[in-house]
Amino acid sequence: MQFSTHVKPVRSYVSHLAVGEISLLPGGEWMPRFPGWSLILVGSGSGYWLHKESNQEVQPGTVLVITAHARGSIRASQLGGLSLFFFPVQPERLTGLITLNEQRFFETAASRKELSLQILAPDTPVASRMRNLYAGVTRTGPAFRLQLLQLFIEVFGSELTREMPGAEPASDARERLWKFLNQTPASELLHVSFSELVQMARCTPRHLSRVFHELVGMSFREKHAELRLARACELLATTESKVVDVALESGYQSLSLFNLMFTRRFGMSPGKWRRKHQTAKVPGLSAA
Repeated sequence: MQFSTHVKPVRSYVSHLAVGEISLLPGGEWMPRFPGWSLILVGSGSGYWLHKESNQEVQPGTVLVITAHARGSIRASQLGGLSLFFFPVQPERLTGLITLNEQRFFETAASRKELSLQILAPDTPVASRMRNLYAGVTRTGPAFRLQLLQLFIEVFGSELTREMPGAEPASDARERLWKFLNQTPASELLHVSFSELVQMARCTPRHLSRVFHELVGMSFREKHAELRLARACELLATTESKVVDVALESGYQSLSLFNLMFTRRFGMSPGKWRRKHQTAKVPGLSAA
């Protein structure tokens, strides 16, 4: 199959967000493979969302909300081409905007069938607003990307604001920790030590460790390491800072330790990861 592409990725200082456009020739097919989540708007033409479990026709104004695990493709009709606008979002890298509990929601939602693939009809509020947003003159800049990000958040509505199952506070310490995790941006946890969290929760270190693991799904130390590496990835992808400065900004006092932890997590050095992600092509584009 043949297709043409027209891609305009834009980096954001908020997160590694990009906006772009893809044009498919009649019969052309595209398999979105962005990390995390994607908002995809059908701009013009008609086509189909193809999946092993179900196929669905998509018309202009339709919005698809999918995860990297959706394992489907979008095919243009044989009668005409198809233009698509995409907006990938990686919630785990929005550490300054969403809380730890909200991050965990998106991790869980990615494995839920009813949330990991949503096809919104053109007349739904989110689809209508996204279509109007793209109809505007300006399709770049932080204000534009933040409006897209707001639409992405609104897709999940009450699901996102509902407390996680099994997360009801069972003790004063648990309630205090739950409120902290539910109100504090994830990036702020990098500036909080375990001893400070113990004082905030007003409980023993052992009890806090148990409760933290129950609520977050990993230990405090493991979460700290995850947030530091997420911060490092953001700086590597969106700035020209030296690797040693990225290490310091991410909370590592030792460059050798940073290189070791980064390579262990991603299978490559920070420098190689930066070169790969600053010059990477749009995922899912390959000639058929």
